[in-house]
Amino acid sequence: MNRTLYSLLFHLGLPLVFLRLLWRAWRAPAYSRRIGERFAVGLPPFRPGGIWVHAVSVGESIAAAPMIRALMARYPQLPITVTCMTPTGSERIQALFGDSVQHCYLPYDLPWAAARFLNRLQPRLAVVMETELWPNHIHQCARRGIPVALANARLSVRSARGYARFGRLTAPMLGELSLLAVQTAAEAERFRQLGAHSECVEVTGSIKFDLIIDPALLARATDLRQQWSALERPLWIAASTHAGEDEVILAAHRQLLAEHPQALLVLVPRHPERFATVVELCRREGFATVRRSREEAVTAQAQVLVGDTMGELLFLYALADVAFVGGSLVPNGGHNLLEPAALGKPVLSGPHLFNFLEISAQLRDAGALREVKDAGELTSAVSELWRDPARVRRMRDGGLSVLKANQGALERLLGGLQRLLH
Repeated sequence: MNRTLYSLLFHLGLPLVFLRLLWRAWRAPAYSRRIGERFAVGLPPFRPGGIWVHAVSVGESIAAAPMIRALMARYPQLPITVTCMTPTGSERIQALFGDSVQHCYLPYDLPWAAARFLNRLQPRLAVVMETELWPNHIHQCARRGIPVALANARLSVRSARGYARFGRLTAPMLGELSLLAVQTAAEAERFRQLGAHSECVEVTGSIKFDLIIDPALLARATDLRQQWSALERPLWIAASTHAGEDEVILAAHRQLLAEHPQALLVLVPRHPERFATVVELCRREGFATVRRSREEAVTAQAQVLVGDTMGELLFLYALADVAFVGGSLVPNGGHNLLEPAALGKPVLSGPHLFNFLEISAQLRDAGALREVKDAGELTSAVSELWRDPARVRRMRDGGLSVLKANQGALERLLGGLQRLLH
């Protein structure tokens, strides 16, 4: 399939795209707002001539934040525009940067929408986070001589196979990229095999390793636990969970409560549209449950705190003694394991980590990550860590050593972007 056929199929599929948008708006009303932006209609006024950064959703927005701040400091004269595809990503961008950046949804990958967007924005440089590749947007940039960089790029074996099936579409698209700043050598080779120019591919590492923790965050977490009279309570977090994982986590928590009656679980669903469902599940399962968004008192009787707020995940990790990272008990590929590691927490996950193979391998080798398959193994892992402070220290030290050994990716990425701007 080439780009012309892709564009034709996209146009034919627009009724389905619109129906999906309506379905998502029914589940999460924020999707019903600013629909025009998705078709490059009703875009906000832009200062042209700056840097455009695309971060598809929340995770990419958070990963992009240090890069965006560094670009703002290095190029204060250039306006920075940050686009995304989801309401939660939009909320995160606005919470992180307010009016200091320009922001809208990225229009759908239709040739006329991409052209209209770029004619309005007229950026000097486009930076796409991770692997959110849209053939028409990239081609419209190439037609205008706008260099496009793929930042913090990753490409699993599975994704590479998917791209290879559409080689007549993906090879020209990758050939139009000016820089692919890739996390690992294996991923760099996959991009080259798919059609990226060798001289444009650089192994820079993952900027997620360059995470800096504000000491005030840890102090604030300790203060809150003190307010809850929970400094001595065994407290664990299961974060970024997906459908199918919460039941496993609650089964493990039930077993933990039999051994540790004061145990408290902080349960954080990945997607906001699942917050109410997860609260309902916890209560239906018989757990005394409170919601973070309602600032309900976390008393000695509370057994589960549902983290149903946005932008607080690092803080919620800081509260816990042990961290389980979701998206990994189901075949979703996992989520960022480095955030709890950077906070000095022992990290647990399920076995499905194909989006973080290199990072998980390094953490595992350093003794900082333990993988579990089911509720029984999760129960055992959490319980052992609560009983064994020496093991907690070893996992903490291992995680921090991995972070330290891999830092510098952000500087390498910024060096590559600087070359494209000059």
